[in-house]
Amino acid sequence: MVVRTKEEREQKRLEAKKRAELRKAAKAEAGGDAEKEAKPNPNDLLKQIPISKAHNATLPALNLPIDALAKVMRYLPAREWGAMSLTCTGYNHALGGCRVTHISSRLMRRQDEDGKQSTCGSMCLVGGLQLCSGRKEAQDILDRSLTGGGETNRLLSKKMKQSNKKTTNGDGDCDDYPGYVRFVEEATIGYSAMQCSRSAVFPTHLQGRFVSCSPEHTLLRVGGGGNTTSGPGGSGTAAWGVGKRGQLGNGKRDDEAEPKLLLGKIGWGVRIVQVSAGGGLVRVAHSLLLTSMGRVLSFGSAGYGQLGHGYDAGSQLPDCLRPRYIDALKNEKCICVAAGELHSGAVTIDGDVYTWGEGFCGQLGQGDRRPHLVPVQVTLGGLEDECVSNMSCGCRHTLVTTEEGQVFSWGLGRFGVLGRSYTDFTYQNDIGMVVPEGEEGHVQGAAARPPPVPAAAIDAANNEAEVNAMMESLEALNLTLDDPCDQCYPKVIDSLEEFRAVGVSAGHRHSMVLDEHGGLYTFGSGASGALGHGDHVGQEYPVKVMELENKGVRIHQMSAGVDISMAVSTEGTVFAWGKAADGRLGLGIENKDITLPRKVEFEDKDFKAVDAECSYVHSLIVGLDGSVYQCGGVGIDGKDDGQQDLNCNGGELGQPVLLSGYNIWHRIAEPKEKIVKQKWEKYGKYELQGRSKMMGI
Repeated sequence: MVVRTKEEREQKRLEAKKRAELRKAAKAEAGGDAEKEAKPNPNDLLKQIPISKAHNATLPALNLPIDALAKVMRYLPAREWGAMSLTCTGYNHALGGCRVTHISSRLMRRQDEDGKQSTCGSMCLVGGLQLCSGRKEAQDILDRSLTGGGETNRLLSKKMKQSNKKTTNGDGDCDDYPGYVRFVEEATIGYSAMQCSRSAVFPTHLQGRFVSCSPEHTLLRVGGGGNTTSGPGGSGTAAWGVGKRGQLGNGKRDDEAEPKLLLGKIGWGVRIVQVSAGGGLVRVAHSLLLTSMGRVLSFGSAGYGQLGHGYDAGSQLPDCLRPRYIDALKNEKCICVAAGELHSGAVTIDGDVYTWGEGFCGQLGQGDRRPHLVPVQVTLGGLEDECVSNMSCGCRHTLVTTEEGQVFSWGLGRFGVLGRSYTDFTYQNDIGMVVPEGEEGHVQGAAARPPPVPAAAIDAANNEAEVNAMMESLEALNLTLDDPCDQCYPKVIDSLEEFRAVGVSAGHRHSMVLDEHGGLYTFGSGASGALGHGDHVGQEYPVKVMELENKGVRIHQMSAGVDISMAVSTEGTVFAWGKAADGRLGLGIENKDITLPRKVEFEDKDFKAVDAECSYVHSLIVGLDGSVYQCGGVGIDGKDDGQQDLNCNGGELGQPVLLSGYNIWHRIAEPKEKIVKQKWEKYGKYELQGRSKMMGI
């Protein structure tokens, strides 16, 4: 580096000033009074840009015939489709005629000239999906998507308001189509515009993709999309049901009879891509939300550490009434979350598994039975070397699947929910869980806590000898939370290694596994016929549901609840079995058990489903058009559970009921939270009578 003296620097400055004066003089001679000219109008510049149809015709893609363009465009994901349609008006109009071909490639199988069938929809299922049979049906699906769910107050673009006409022929704009096809791609292939992943692909068979329910409350992805920050509709979250533990996330402890949107920019700035409602029959409930950035939000009951926030400043575990980020996972990008009864879990983009909450039954997989108040990675049982794709948390157990198709299970093995043999706990205290029976339910075995030390034994320990004797007796009983039992760490289910598993669902006391060919396997308790084998016999190892296999039904999504089960076929048909009382399965309100899978009938005969979730006394079904149906119901404000007094919009009692006014993919305006200003009230003699009267003036 050359160091200049003060004189040299001054000389350089004068030379630069002289050059600037010369340039200014030359500009004045060439342009005359150019500096006095008015600045150009930006609108005039825009008018000079060639955006006419003649200009659009020179674009390479628009020179293709419409059939060739449609074949090219069907390979574009929804996000790229929307971006391309925004480049010019010509693309917008041309792509309108390609929508039917594009949506057909997501919903139906194709056959090439050689007769070879190519799959579509799920990338995990070998045969793909078959949700429509031709272009005509695909066009009907597009039309139904605009009106599904009734009047939802969806947002319309300026061009749609001006045209005030449908785009069934592809002549108008297709502004709404990218939002709908995004919903379809999430429902079929798991593609979501995640900002934390280049691939942006979720697990195809994911619990809580659009809706999730616990015995007390329900979470639904709906709303959002009011601006460009959050993306399409379905970015927000609505919650309803019992809210006494803050699990609804609205800042209150009140019950809600209808879905109520969460505020605080949820859906309008913070995009939600998965929901998970946890809880059980022990009157606890919590909720998890996964954002497009891979962050995890939690709220609800925190008494067992299931929210993952740890202790507060006062060494307490207070309930959280509004969504709050889990700070312990801020450096991890998650692609899946799962909420159980007293514990929670998450899967990162690298395939790692984190768990937290109550662990007395080994459901955290940490090799002991201790609770963990913040997320801890599961590294035992060889799971650290596996790349996990998705997970599901049940009452006292956990299931995960790997990218290679293996299934690992851990937690309380009672009823056979682990699907494998296991060793007993080192310290046996007759661990039990709440088992539903009648209205209240009862506990089978002792609660999941070690027995307390008798008070008389503590009072008697007055000297060192007695204290040592008492400690020796406790050690003799193995009263410790360190347990080498293989229920406390992940272990692969050997009987499922013959095929590749793509999805799991952990229920209250039974489990479900889905293979890549659409075959469904169930194991655990057979109470109420929840396994679907035609009886009430429990199974300790996975057994295929032959009723579906014999009918050639292939499953795409499934859900295990409390002694009930539901599944959605690759053709959009919903099957349900288990306890059917109070309309919880959509098969009537009779108090009987359905031991074999039975088709759920809808008032709309053309309805096709893409997802279903069930819990204890209710279940939710998501349609291909974005509409949502509910079966049964949670009693709020002291009312009874069920659907006994509900008229299903003119249909039969016990059928699924449409949630009118809600469509998952529709964009709606952001609701504003009403802030009630508290008026200043006067109290006491001084304020009421005035200062002069008080002073006797």
